[in-house]
Amino acid sequence: MARNKAQSTNLHASFWRSLPRPFFVLAPMANVTDVAFRAMIAKYGKPDVMWNEFVSADGLNSPGKERLLLDLRFSKNERPIVAQLFTGHPEAMKKAAAICTELGYDGLDINMGCPDRAVEKQGGGAASIKDPKNALKVLEAAREGFGGSGNVSVKTRIGYNAVDMGWIKLLLEQKLPALTIHLRTRKEMSDVPAHWELMPEIVKLRDEVQKDIPVNERTLVIGNGDVESIADAFAKTQKYGCDGVMIGRGIFGTPWLFEECRHGKNAHERTPKERLTIMVEHAKLYEKYFKNIKNFAVMKKHFKAYVSGWDGAKELRVRLMETENARQVKKIVDEYLASEHKVR
Repeated sequence: MARNKAQSTNLHASFWRSLPRPFFVLAPMANVTDVAFRAMIAKYGKPDVMWNEFVSADGLNSPGKERLLLDLRFSKNERPIVAQLFTGHPEAMKKAAAICTELGYDGLDINMGCPDRAVEKQGGGAASIKDPKNALKVLEAAREGFGGSGNVSVKTRIGYNAVDMGWIKLLLEQKLPALTIHLRTRKEMSDVPAHWELMPEIVKLRDEVQKDIPVNERTLVIGNGDVESIADAFAKTQKYGCDGVMIGRGIFGTPWLFEECRHGKNAHERTPKERLTIMVEHAKLYEKYFKNIKNFAVMKKHFKAYVSGWDGAKELRVRLMETENARQVKKIVDEYLASEHKVR
């Protein structure tokens, strides 16, 4: 899998312009891409760009701010890393963006696509699609708070109830450094296959809207939806013409997924013993960061992905789902590896 090194003469273009083509990035997922899991990903298979789990800009302007700041922790090994925020309130966005600047994030992304009703009630996520005028105010506020437009991107969907290329065009007119598009409408949720067939039209629209901008400085278009591997992501960039791909669900239980970008190794070629050893490391790290903060049950959502694909995996997984801490996880795994299963 050959990738080209990008070049730009625009000094204001930010880290986005130095990425290889195509590039592959980590999707922001609540209670999944937390600081513990990102540390595992950075160690075993770092993507070209990291995203944190999304955070409410309104919350960062509330008495609960300190709790949310824990979700914005990151390490230097994760760079470049993007903070994703959501809100329908420009002033809240401006202040929250300034916080992300102080924390040292490389980029800021605005979630204008999440279909969660709680997010939409705050005017954020997919609700932005229904109120484009306010969405632009939120974008401008983010740019002011984050110190300029060069590092403020957007993640959205192809429409609310139906495909809306007018919405995509509006965002492209804002000359964003990058635009991530989940290729389903809000109404479709994840109930239908992602509409990758629309990507060539979106790329063409980008080139038409930004025809007066040098090719290497146009908005980078990132596709998202139904991508399970780097090989699949690479194939989609070649077939549909997008600059990069964002991978979400494919990362579950495979923090080494992105290593294929650098080494060409099949990310799924891990022995059961390797998987279990990495899972225990993950559980310990989760407990280090979130003990007495988050329920250990959040960690358990990774177990199904880590523990699958071999005889005896289901029975082991049932036992692991009863654990309450990393020590119990390690004990069960140690017993399993020492048993007659002779897992390699």
